[in-house]
Amino acid sequence: MPETIGFIGLGIMGKPMAYNLMKAGYELVISNRNPVPADELAAEGATTVGSPQAVAEQSDVVITMLPDSPHVRTVVTGENGVLAGAKAGTLVIDMSTISPVVTQEVAQAAQARGVRMLDAPVSGGDVGAQQGTLSIMVGGSAEDFAQAKPLFEVLGKTIVHVGGIGAGQVVKACNQIVVALTIEAVSEALVLGSKAGVDPAVILQVLSGGLAANRVMEVRGSNFLKHDFRPGFKITLHHKDLGIALAAGREYGVSLPVTAIVDQMLQALKLRGQGDQDHSALLTLIEDWAQHRIGEPK
Repeated sequence: MPETIGFIGLGIMGKPMAYNLMKAGYELVISNRNPVPADELAAEGATTVGSPQAVAEQSDVVITMLPDSPHVRTVVTGENGVLAGAKAGTLVIDMSTISPVVTQEVAQAAQARGVRMLDAPVSGGDVGAQQGTLSIMVGGSAEDFAQAKPLFEVLGKTIVHVGGIGAGQVVKACNQIVVALTIEAVSEALVLGSKAGVDPAVILQVLSGGLAANRVMEVRGSNFLKHDFRPGFKITLHHKDLGIALAAGREYGVSLPVTAIVDQMLQALKLRGQGDQDHSALLTLIEDWAQHRIGEPK
């Protein structure tokens, strides 16, 4: 077990992930722009420092869990960044969801400093982060993956080495396509069935027992039924992820027509002020188009 793990990015996903590592016995050095979650983890025994550079100076492995590509680039390669403080041989694990192109650029900068890197984006949302049941898709060398696997086993349940550096981000883009399109499909089904007079809870029960069963209904079913759109995964972040997927489609010559439609639906939700809601709030757009709220009489 590495003596000390650095963790940068304590948002909806990062905070419970960091806490699970502490519960597993790892010593954590943390840095976060918002001091509140950092203070909460400090009360549990984590060491807080003022910069990513300071995190790296005190850590054997540094994990980043940040919102987007520019944040990762700045935190890792920028002034007072991770590479400014990392020793040769330090392993950086970026668990953010970002552009695979940016991942490769950051990895090259790390390699030039003698620092190793894995890209290990996750799926499973806030529930998976809290329960330590995330799906983790890892790009990088087999040797670095082997070193990091004990950490991944604390954080996730499905852990797969998917290829070289950047491959994790490609697989995550594929994942985000399926999740977004499934949320949209479930939303259509619920609004159609409800407006036709069927109880939405019954619809979910029946669909969950057949070929239509999916994790979206399992994890977000109550969000749909209760119209509880407190963020587990924000619309604005999923919209960002579909942008990554569409850019990858353009790069590799793959048409993604339905992904493009759902991307625009998420854009519409952002423009009407719902960007900070959970991505299951996509339901509300279908409801508005149908002039029907699920669970209400016809």
